[in-house]
Amino acid sequence: MAQTKSDPNYKVIAENRRARFDYAIEEDIECGIILEGSEVKSLRGGGANIAESYAAVEDGELWLVNGYIAPYKQAKTFGHDERRRRKLLVSRKELANLWNATQRKGMTLVPLVMYFNHRGMAKIKIGIAKGKKNHDKREASAKRDWSRQKARLLKDHG
Repeated sequence: MAQTKSDPNYKVIAENRRARFDYAIEEDIECGIILEGSEVKSLRGGGANIAESYAAVEDGELWLVNGYIAPYKQAKTFGHDERRRRKLLVSRKELANLWNATQRKGMTLVPLVMYFNHRGMAKIKIGIAKGKKNHDKREASAKRDWSRQKARLLKDHG
């Protein structure tokens, strides 16, 4: 989903850069997140981390586990728990597909990016992924290094 630079509401809050290195992402879906008011205010300030988090299907619901949203200082008594489990919103059909992928195929649900969409709603992109082995990671790293070197050579001789 390509976003235009001129869209004032679209803003990336947190990105899981390590996910593409550690996992082979086969498919990704966009989910809504149920948040409290102080969490939304904190996200607007950019205080979030999804690097160590994962998504899980439990009791017919999709949850974001271990996602960090920084406390909002102005919400003194009505603050939120930083690492609480947050419910993710997907359609029933997508939820069934996610459950099948995790239970039957042994896949993992990895949060890729958290952002505000063009309407200003907080969304999270979840990747259906398979864990990479060490040799796969080395192969990806070597391929990336070669493409950098190739670009450098083309630039020097071009």
